[in-house]
Amino acid sequence: MNDLEQLVATAQAEFDASPTPAELENAKARYIGKSGRVTELLKALASAPVEVKKTRGAEINQAKLRIEAALQARRESLADAELQAQLRAEALDVTLPGRRRGSGGLHPVSRTIERIEAIFGSMGFDVAEGPEIETDWMSFTALNNPENHPARSMQDTFYVDLKDEGGRWLNLRPHTSPMQVRYARAHAARHAGAATMPEIRVIAPGRTYRVDSDATHSPMFHQCEGLWIGENVSFKDLKSVFIEFVRQFFETDDFDARFRPSYFPFTEPSAEIDIAFRSGPLAGRWLEVAGSGQVHPNVVRNYGLDPEKYIGFAFGMGPDRLAMLRYGIDDLRLMFDGDLRFLKQFN
Repeated sequence: MNDLEQLVATAQAEFDASPTPAELENAKARYIGKSGRVTELLKALASAPVEVKKTRGAEINQAKLRIEAALQARRESLADAELQAQLRAEALDVTLPGRRRGSGGLHPVSRTIERIEAIFGSMGFDVAEGPEIETDWMSFTALNNPENHPARSMQDTFYVDLKDEGGRWLNLRPHTSPMQVRYARAHAARHAGAATMPEIRVIAPGRTYRVDSDATHSPMFHQCEGLWIGENVSFKDLKSVFIEFVRQFFETDDFDARFRPSYFPFTEPSAEIDIAFRSGPLAGRWLEVAGSGQVHPNVVRNYGLDPEKYIGFAFGMGPDRLAMLRYGIDDLRLMFDGDLRFLKQFN
């Protein structure tokens, strides 16, 4: 093997042994760079005879072409290896099942409200919804709340920078009781002039607002008001309806209920409704679940009805508190934190 064959073989071996593009370029410089071995051979021909320059120069140039071909082949090999490594790193295994976005679920309060609506719906109650920004008349006056009632103060009620036609500030409704008035007035108007009016049976679930916040209270909370008005609706009907609701809601007969005398301006007589489970973690502990009473004659009159002819009862309960009892939640604030670790337990 002559010196040029040896040079080509040595260059190709060194190129093939270069593991990175940078090292390959360093090897190139040693052979065909400005001071490389091939370049030095060509420079040495400067003083050689013409015939030698022709033959020897042609042989050196041929060797240079072979070295450049070996260099290019190695460059392509390294680039291909780098591409394959990148493809392996970024590869998608299409044989795996796709990763779907997790499905959502109902909030425990939404579940509770749906359950309340279904139970009262089975007893013939309609569901009414209405505005969350209310007038003073609907929130208080129509419900027999006097002008000096503390619930009208800024310490209890959120007011907005708007006034009604009478110049009173509008408020975020502190209860869903205004829907009783709205529904009853619309019902009375539909049947005006009729010899008899169908009974009013309605519940009004929804968001309400009061200036209150601790482990068992929230500035925004949910309430469900109920109303049954007719010509012969008694307190006995209230007791039977609500006890049946509790039985269905908690899916048990293993509880006691009591109606404890109380005071509400919109009912007379009035009662707090308490229940006590006979077994389980809350066994023997009386729990207040609703306020109730016979609708006050002034409120019946504000419904657009004759209190001498129509009578009935109303009740109000908190779906948030019922959800806490049903699901064993001990802090109301957990309901509104938006923590998925908490919410996923109910779906």
